[in-house]
Amino acid sequence: MTETQVTLIQIDNYGPWTVAPEPKREADLQMLQSRLYADLSQLVGHHDGYVFSTRYDNMIAVTNGLDLAEHRRIQDAVRNRYPVTVSLGVATGASPRDAIGEATATLQAAGSAQDGERTEILRGDPLREGGAVQIAHFDVNDATGRYTDELDAFEVFRRIDRGYTTLLEYMYDSHDSLSFFIGGDNVISVTADLDRPAFEEAIDHVAETAGIDLKVGVGRGRTAGDAGMVAKEALERCREHGTRVEIGAGERTEGT
Repeated sequence: MTETQVTLIQIDNYGPWTVAPEPKREADLQMLQSRLYADLSQLVGHHDGYVFSTRYDNMIAVTNGLDLAEHRRIQDAVRNRYPVTVSLGVATGASPRDAIGEATATLQAAGSAQDGERTEILRGDPLREGGAVQIAHFDVNDATGRYTDELDAFEVFRRIDRGYTTLLEYMYDSHDSLSFFIGGDNVISVTADLDRPAFEEAIDHVAETAGIDLKVGVGRGRTAGDAGMVAKEALERCREHGTRVEIGAGERTEGT
């Protein structure tokens, strides 16, 4: 059984801050967002969690294993390093879609994202024990040979983005999963209990709809980091054996 703990990370009052007391340069805002994302990835990564940028002012983290005290320390670190603060909504669900829905509602109940009085909210009910998270690591087949070395850079971006968007929508609508582009030609999906046929169907759908051929390694573990490593190892088996779907042999534990 999988239970995904999700944390919605939302920059407090970010829209008004970008234009007060006067509009800030877009390049400066992009640098702040990218540095904040990198720092949050490191802070959450210390606890074997994953952070995904989504809209940058809103980020989604998979935080199985993190309690509220650890979330509070992450907020403190951001306040000490940046001119902005973050609010965090934490929730657990049988599916990632359920979890992010609850985490979002938790923050929305505390006030608007552009309310200057809503600062460093921390609300939610972390997973106390048990449960496992399932991660699927998708990769485009021969992206370098088919795209990177053959087409112009923007055309490659356009085609990979089309495949990612198709996969994201299919996994969300059909399987209540959350999928994120992580660079190059890679996508990570945080899923509920899905079996091999479900992933085969997802790959077929993307090939038929977007013309992009995928393979996927799937892993499960007590944290996103654990599950992600099992998924990466399974993906390597896809490359070695020429298969489309490989499922990790079991949950990864520390030191294995």
